[in-house]
Amino acid sequence: MIRDDIKAALVGAMKGGDKDSTTTIRLIQSAIKNRDIELRTSSQAPDDDAMVTEVLQKMIKQRRESVELYRKGGREELAAKEEAEIRVIERFLPAQLSEAQASAEIQAIIAEVGASSMKDMGRVMTEVKSRLGTQIEPARASALVKAALAG
Repeated sequence: MIRDDIKAALVGAMKGGDKDSTTTIRLIQSAIKNRDIELRTSSQAPDDDAMVTEVLQKMIKQRRESVELYRKGGREELAAKEEAEIRVIERFLPAQLSEAQASAEIQAIIAEVGASSMKDMGRVMTEVKSRLGTQIEPARASALVKAALAG
C-alpha cells in the first residue's frame, strides 16, 4: 500500500537527516489524514490506494501552479523549493502510463462508449477515471480526451 511506503519513507528520511523530505512527507500524511476525515461521512469509501493517489495528484497540481506563479513573480528560490516537493511526492505515485499507452487506452474507451463529439466528454472522462484513475493525471487525461474527440 502507498500509505505504508509513505510511513517507511518518513522514518528513513528522519533517520537520514533529510529535513526537506521529512517536511514534505509530513505534508503528504497531513493531506491524507484530512481526506480520511472528509470521507468519514461519505456513504462509500474509495479504494485506499486510489484515494491516496488522488491526494498526491492534487498536491502535485497545486505545486505546479505555485511554481508557475513564482516564476512569473521572479521568485526562483521558491519555485525550486516547490519543484523539490514535487519530486518527493512523485516517488509515491504509481507508475504513470506513457503518452502512447494513454492515447491507446483513451481511444479504446472512446470507441467502447461510442463517443463522437465533445458532448460525450463527460461520459468518456468518467470511464477514463474509473479505469485509469491512478495511472494518469486527470489534467493529462482531459487533454488527451479533448484532442481525440476534437480531431
